Amino acid sequence: MNGSVGYVEYAYAVQNRLPYAKLQNRAGNFVDPTARSFQAAAANADWENAPGYYVVLVDQPGADSWPITGASFILIYKQQANGAQAKHMLDFFDWCFKHGADMAEELDYVPIPPNVVELVESTWSAQVKAGGSQVWQ
Repeated sequence: MNGSVGYVEYAYAVQNRLPYAKLQNRAGNFVDPTARSFQAAAANADWENAPGYYVVLVDQPGADSWPITGASFILIYKQQANGAQAKHMLDFFDWCFKHGADMAEELDYVPIPPNVVELVESTWSAQVKAGGSQVWQ
């Protein structure tokens, strides 16, 4: 409808060349919805103090942060039944972190910021176990 405001995911908006609005962020800056501004919001969030990394990426700090950002999550058990299978799973996610960024960007998705990847992988080392043994090192 003419004059209405709607929401679609970034990839859809970019691929269909939809118009967008700049929004004012917490720092008072007006920013465009871009992969860079979404990644800035994710990089500036307080992931370390969020139980289970559950963070709503709305109004995050940072001069370049987009004020309405979302993240997708993969949940895994801390206690794994099969250590070898768990290691393969974490190897796959690690591969995605290290090699998937370019693919994500080609599809107009936003890679996880490196500081968040480091935090996640350190949590794997500390908390993901099979039979009492560390799965990820």
